Amino acid sequence: MRPRERLIHSGAGALSDGELLAIILRTGTQASNVLSLANQLLARHGGLAGLDRAAVAELCALKGLGEAKAVQIKAAFELGRRLTSLTPGARPQVRSPQDVANLFIDRMSALSQEELHVILLNTKNQIIAAHGVYRGSLNASAVRVGEVFREAIRANSAALILLHNHPSGDPTPSPEDVQVTRQIVEAGELLDVQVLDHLVIGQRGHQNSPQGWVSLKERGLGFGRARSISR
Repeated sequence: MRPRERLIHSGAGALSDGELLAIILRTGTQASNVLSLANQLLARHGGLAGLDRAAVAELCALKGLGEAKAVQIKAAFELGRRLTSLTPGARPQVRSPQDVANLFIDRMSALSQEELHVILLNTKNQIIAAHGVYRGSLNASAVRVGEVFREAIRANSAALILLHNHPSGDPTPSPEDVQVTRQIVEAGELLDVQVLDHLVIGQRGHQNSPQGWVSLKERGLGFGRARSISR
């Protein structure tokens, strides 16, 4: 029975990762061929986690997989993340910068361009959402503070954490990183939304930070009276 028919009769939980992926990929391709393509894709990237981290261009490197199908895969992963963020029982709690790094370092370190993300927290320091707000080198004149806090205010978030990557692999904060952090922290105090930390993500094993990330809060950069993550 084809994956699509198996899902209808037995439910999605009865299908393997390859079969589920084949359903997403299938656009007129024969079932046997698309299932083979799905399994090759999983093997090439080391399973679902590696597939999630792969860029669209990396996915397209496999013969038979075009940009349209690669985009479908990325969209499916993003929908899964958003669903998880809406499920209270699945909301991870943040107690330290290490908790944040553990959740996001694999994804952020794989980005080819610098991006600023905002992690929204409730009063229990549980993550309720995470989204990107800016792409490009951080610059106080380019980053719009309103964009940083828009979703936080809409979601009535108690606090937020800033997160951005350095594609060079060196997570050492730049003067611009510190300036942007200071600007956002000051705005958060006015808006009554605590900015708990700003993490810069690089690559694990870098000589300037073997762990692969740096907390500006821990280094006292850009923060004044804002409280720390831990309570």
